This record gives sequence, C-alpha cells and structure tokens, in this order.
Amino acid sequence: MPEIKFKKIIHTWPKVSKDLYVPHTKIEYEHLRGQLDELIDEVGNNENHPLASYMEMIGVLILDYEKEYHPMPESNGINALKYLMKERGLNQSDLIEIGTQGVVSEILNGKRELNIRQIKELSKKFSVSPAVFI
Repeated sequence: MPEIKFKKIIHTWPKVSKDLYVPHTKIEYEHLRGQLDELIDEVGNNENHPLASYMEMIGVLILDYEKEYHPMPESNGINALKYLMKERGLNQSDLIEIGTQGVVSEILNGKRELNIRQIKELSKKFSVSPAVFI
C-alpha cells in the first residue's frame, strides 16, 4: 500500500518542492519566512484551515534553520543587564541604584551576583520584570 502513496507524491512533488524545502541559504530562509508571513495572514489561528499543517511545517523548517545558523546565546541576568545598558547607552556610573562603580564592575565581570534589592532597582530602572535579572 505505501507504494501507491509514493507514486502519488512523485507526481505532485515537483510542483510542491519549489515552496517546501529545507533551507540551506539565507535566500531560501528568507523565502520561507515570506511564505510564513503570508500563511499567517491567511490561516491565522484557524487550526482547521486546509493550510494549517503546511504553515506549521514551514515554521518548523524556519526554526531548525535558525537553531543551526543563528543559535541564541545563553542568557542570564548579567547578559540581560549588559544588553539593556548598551541599548540605552548607559555605562557603569549610570547604575548608582545598585552600588558604586566598583560594585557594578564586579557584577558585570561575574565576580559578584545581583542581590534582591539590586534586582528590584534594576527592574524599576529598565521597566522590565525582575525575572530578567535572575
């Protein structure tokens, strides 16, 4: 019985393979992202839409590409703090809420951990959840 299914696929695949493939280049990746955007507009949250599983497959292919070619660095409170400082153009002396410049330097260099009070202050300063710094 599986032979019959593959015979059907052999005739259909050349038409489909131009839009459904494992991306290996940035151009292929961008093409799939464009498809996904269009599919999201068409399908939305309708799990019963005829293209819902196709949209899911494209999403998985994109995610796999991103994991391989653009892995996310591990994040922690210190990395989050460094990112927020860079994003806002701040330096160590701008973080008086958490201590002296020496204390801030030790925290940023991983020699000292943030305490609860410092996390609360940073959370307020950057308008983010305290969980960002944990």
